[in-house]
Amino acid sequence: MPLSHLDDAGRPAMVDVGDKAITQRTATAGCRVVLGKEILDELRRGDFNTKKGSVIQTAVIAATMAVKQTSAVIPLCHPLPINGCKVAIEEAGEDTLEVSCTVKTEGKTGVEMEALHGASVAALTIYDMCKAMSHDIEIQDLRLESKRGGKSDYDRG
Repeated sequence: MPLSHLDDAGRPAMVDVGDKAITQRTATAGCRVVLGKEILDELRRGDFNTKKGSVIQTAVIAATMAVKQTSAVIPLCHPLPINGCKVAIEEAGEDTLEVSCTVKTEGKTGVEMEALHGASVAALTIYDMCKAMSHDIEIQDLRLESKRGGKSDYDRG
């Protein structure tokens, strides 16, 4: 299967989507931030507020900003109008936060990279806001969960 971001000479090139139909497109990506039990307990006690502010609210805002700026940091991504962005950050067990980012657009190309970028920046923001408590924090399993629209749909099994 040839790579779509290479031209006939093997040089990087943005995919020409000019002939594609405009369709509704949605993608959801997620990852986990393993903080450790002590940090998560401390965050719970403070209602997820630190000296830097609200960890969850700041991460949601950062993810939303990242979604809107994806084409500025990933060179071959198309700039897209974003119709919707929903970020969820939930506790998953005694030491982990689960991040989910769902992005919607109506266009000629999908929003998988926007969803992945949003989820990753939310996780990085959580790390940044908690690193004063410990640097032993892990961001794990960044993945596309699903996509709709375009020539194929995808659901992680």
